[in-house]
Amino acid sequence: MKAAYVENGTIKVGTMPDPVPTKGQALVRTHSCGMCASDQHFLKGGRNIIALSQQLGGPYAALDFEKPFIPGHEYVGEVLDYGPGSVRKVKPGRRVTSVPVMHANGAHKVIGYSHECPGGFGELMLLDENILLEIPDSMPDDHAAMIEPLAVGLEHARRGRPDKNDAALVLGCGAIGLGVIAGLKLMGIAPIVAADFHPARRELAIKMGAHIAVDPREISPYAPLPDFGNRAVNLIYECVGLPGMLQQIIAAAPFDGRIVMGGYCMEEEKLFSFVAQNKRLNVQFAGGEEAQDMDTALRGIDDGSIDIQPWLGARIGLSGVAQAMADMSGPGAPVRTVVDPREL
Repeated sequence: MKAAYVENGTIKVGTMPDPVPTKGQALVRTHSCGMCASDQHFLKGGRNIIALSQQLGGPYAALDFEKPFIPGHEYVGEVLDYGPGSVRKVKPGRRVTSVPVMHANGAHKVIGYSHECPGGFGELMLLDENILLEIPDSMPDDHAAMIEPLAVGLEHARRGRPDKNDAALVLGCGAIGLGVIAGLKLMGIAPIVAADFHPARRELAIKMGAHIAVDPREISPYAPLPDFGNRAVNLIYECVGLPGMLQQIIAAAPFDGRIVMGGYCMEEEKLFSFVAQNKRLNVQFAGGEEAQDMDTALRGIDDGSIDIQPWLGARIGLSGVAQAMADMSGPGAPVRTVVDPREL
C-alpha cells in the first residue's frame, strides 16, 4: 500500500506492506485522516516518549523510532474485510471510525504509533472491531475524520466536572481547546473565556461557544469579568501543551481553583508545588477520548449542534504530508489539514 511514514524522525512517502487482519480486527481502506499537532510533536519528542514508556510502562514501548511507522489517528475509512473468526458487526462497504487503540487478541497498541497497526496516513488500516463506530451516510468523510479530535476536547471538558457555578477559561484554541469549548457549551457552562495569540483562533473560539476571547499578551484571561458580575475564572483548561504552562497557571489561579491539563506536553514540566498547596488547587490530568465522547462528537457533528466545518483547511495527498506538518504551527495554519492517502 502507499503511505506517508516516519523513519528516524523524517517523513517519507513510499510503499509499505499491506496489513493482514487477525481475529477481532477489521481491514479498513482509509478515506480521510486529520493531521494532529501530536504527530508533529512526536517527530521531535518521540524518542523521549518511547524511552519513558520503556522505563515506566506504556503503549509506546514497542515502537522503534528508527524503523518505519505510519502515523494518523483521526480517521474514517471503509470496511473491506475481517480476520478469521471475527464477529463482523459492521458490514463491509460501510464507513467507520474508532478510538485509536487496538485491544484485539490481547494487544494494546496505539494506532498510528505502532509497527503492527498503521495509521490513517496509509491506504489500509487495522481497527478493533469491538469499538468500531459506524458513520451515517449523510456525513462527509472530512467531517467524520473530525469526530476523534472533537471527542478529545469533549473528554477534557467533562474531566473538569463543570457545573453552573463555574467560570471556565480555555487556554489555547487549537482543536483540543475548541473541543473543550464545544463541550462546555453543551453542558450549559457560562461564562467561557478563551485565550489564544492568534486572532483567527479567537474568532473560532467564539463560533464554538466562548463568550469572551482575549489575547493573553494584552488582557489577562484571569481578570474579573465585568459582563458577568465581575466573576473570575475558577476552572482552567490548559490546551497548549508547552513546558512551563502548568506553573504559569498555578501562579495565576484563584484559591480553591481547578486545573485540567489537556495539552500534550512531551517535555519535562517543572513547578513549585507549595504554591498549588497554599491555594488548595486541584489538578486533573485529562487523557484520550472514550466511547461516550466519540458518540457525543458524532451526534453533535451529524445534527449540526457542533459546526466542525470551520476547522477544515486543505485536503492533501501523501506527497503534501511533510510540508503540511512543517507548516501546521504557523499563525495561518488551519485547525486541521486532512490527508487522503488514496491520492499521491
